Amino acid sequence: MSEAHGGYYIPHGSHWPLVGSVGLTTTVVGFASFLNGAGFGMNMMLAGLAITVFMMFGWFGTVIRESEAHMYNSQVDKSFRWGMSWFIFSEVMFFAAFFGALFYARQFSVPFIGGADPGTNELLWKGYEAIWPTNGPANVGGEFNLLDPWKIPALNTLLLLSSGVTITFAHWALKKGNRGALVLWMLATIALGVTFLGFQIHEYSEAYSEHYNLTLESGIYGSTFFMLTGFHGFHVTVGAIMLTVIMLRCAKGHFTADHHFGFEAVAWYWHFVDVVWLGLFIFVYLV
Repeated sequence: MSEAHGGYYIPHGSHWPLVGSVGLTTTVVGFASFLNGAGFGMNMMLAGLAITVFMMFGWFGTVIRESEAHMYNSQVDKSFRWGMSWFIFSEVMFFAAFFGALFYARQFSVPFIGGADPGTNELLWKGYEAIWPTNGPANVGGEFNLLDPWKIPALNTLLLLSSGVTITFAHWALKKGNRGALVLWMLATIALGVTFLGFQIHEYSEAYSEHYNLTLESGIYGSTFFMLTGFHGFHVTVGAIMLTVIMLRCAKGHFTADHHFGFEAVAWYWHFVDVVWLGLFIFVYLV
């Protein structure tokens, strides 16, 4: 059990971090195996995702019970804020790596083999033109068509930006003690996020169709496109789960105007997801 010594909260040992590590590792290994054609890859990835979701609800439940038992003091609240801040920073670095790969490919790799270094161009890929998006030298990625950014991507941008507004309205309602409005705005935020995911799935099905033929194997553009948008979609899914948990807590009256960091933490995460999508829309779809 958790204990308080001299007014300072000392958390008990928890098995949830280990469960989370197993779930995430299983998911990543399964996904990598799937991409490399292993028959067990998809089932392994789904099993990992199930373990991860189980961990989320189990860990959330533990924290909720301890919070409602008033086991946390101001020092713990400060620790939570620092912890969430560092977590979001780690997420920023995670996406920065993929944006960095996109930038490096566009600004250095493609121009280099396309003639910026004449010796390399003549020796390896004579006649290759440095254009973006590219399916790679010698047409290695196959022919593909680009998705129209002003259709589903633009609509999804509107949906996510709107969800950022609705969760802000929910925060205002929470501060004013208006539980009815709070729950309604939270429901609206969740609905917008789920709708975004629905359109993202539809866009993926279009991309893989014969008309577009845009897949993970479509050269550097295809791989960076699906890795960036795919991981973002995963984060939206996790955010939607967290929003649902917080919405249920709001309905039960777990938060007050002065004590609601659980809500704030999820709101921070959701705004981060919004900002990442703006970067995706500009640098993946438009530029």
